[in-house]
Amino acid sequence: MAKGRAIGYGIKMSGHSEVMAALNAAGVHYLVVGGVAVVAHGHARLTLDLDLVVQLETENLTRAMDALSAIGFRPFLPVSARQFADPEIRRDWTQNRQMIVFQLWKPQLPQFRLDIFTTEPFAFGDAWKRRLETTFGGVIVPVVPLAELLSMKQAAGRPKDLEDVRALSTILQARKENS
Repeated sequence: MAKGRAIGYGIKMSGHSEVMAALNAAGVHYLVVGGVAVVAHGHARLTLDLDLVVQLETENLTRAMDALSAIGFRPFLPVSARQFADPEIRRDWTQNRQMIVFQLWKPQLPQFRLDIFTTEPFAFGDAWKRRLETTFGGVIVPVVPLAELLSMKQAAGRPKDLEDVRALSTILQARKENS
């Protein structure tokens, strides 16, 4: 596991730290991906949501859903949060409804969205061992390793993801040259 610098630039980002603190307290295995991970790896850019890959073991997911429900998060869809922990229901959502992320929101933070991937887009155990650990709002945050983040961004293929790939590839190249 690598140690990183603190991220957040002193900006209060409602929801982010609260979510990560609740998941940490519940002992949930998760990795921050998406825009917050891009920032953690060194490319400053704006992001308002939080994207997570949570290890898809039923017990881990149940702890995650209970922790998030306890701080006021609820599914965007009219389902119970605990249904996400059920592998058969999650498989149906993924295969038959093309769900990529399970989205949660909190009424007190209507602008904030929490997206949890419905599948593990990489080998979670391997990525967990190589995670970058940094702090965000005073909370220890496990961040996806750069290689997996680059793969996810490349696969997404949206213009902002491809811009992230270019910026992160430049950072990776500079790190290689300086080592």
